Amino acid sequence: MPIWKDEKKSKRDYVEVTPSRAEDLWLRCQSCGELVFRKKLAQNNYICPHCGAYFFLSAQERIASLVDEGSAVDVTAPIVAGDPLGFVDRKPYPERIKEAQRETGLLDAVAVVEAEIGGHPVVLAVMDFRFIGGSMGSVVGEQLCLAMERAVERRVPFVLVTASGGARVQEGVLSLMQMPKTVLVRRKLAEAGIPYIAVFTYPTTGGVLASIASLADITLAERGSRIGFAGPRVIEQTTKEKLPPNFQTEDFALAHGMVDQVVPREALKEELSRILAILDGGRDGG
Repeated sequence: MPIWKDEKKSKRDYVEVTPSRAEDLWLRCQSCGELVFRKKLAQNNYICPHCGAYFFLSAQERIASLVDEGSAVDVTAPIVAGDPLGFVDRKPYPERIKEAQRETGLLDAVAVVEAEIGGHPVVLAVMDFRFIGGSMGSVVGEQLCLAMERAVERRVPFVLVTASGGARVQEGVLSLMQMPKTVLVRRKLAEAGIPYIAVFTYPTTGGVLASIASLADITLAERGSRIGFAGPRVIEQTTKEKLPPNFQTEDFALAHGMVDQVVPREALKEELSRILAILDGGRDGG
């Protein structure tokens, strides 16, 4: 059984998944309990207008919030996960993949586009937590490697937005292999002098944090992020020590040198544009 298989798909403009049911037009804030009209929420970067809480963003919504309108072209490779281990938990792994694809409109837990941010061309990869917890399996690892190689080929910065629980357990050691694989391909960016910017969102954890996510030239964290390898409860049970109350928050990561800057969601595009403008001015375009 192959690790992944080809999926027929033509290059197309990136299209946002739209609500299919009437109740999808309204979303309830899990923080304050208020109902919010989805269109109004989208206009407000999916930030609750009543209490300021952040809603989860799909990969499509995240891309729309960051790139210049009309500039994104979907370049996600046409591959889908196989089932090399014949893994079954509550349901067979292939069934779980198909269910996630139906719910998200994605082939796997990452979408890749060529786009512009503030007029600056980039290759942008965005992880989607809705797809099996944003976990990195063989397909996600391959997509990230192909995206980085595309950035080298195009001589444009690579931007990765993370939202992941870590390695995909349904693929066993094959998912863990994606950690060194993505790290090795990341070196191609460095050798070519191509900037790599990572944006941590809620959550950025496990094998994704322990590999490709932590190797960016510039690392931003969205306000409200969760950043860490194992969960706080697991760490406390293992070390028998009480953790600080702000452990694994974006402010804790900033104070301990894990990220360069904490940015509110509504300012992310502007900040990325500013950074890209600086990088464009200081980089040899040849």
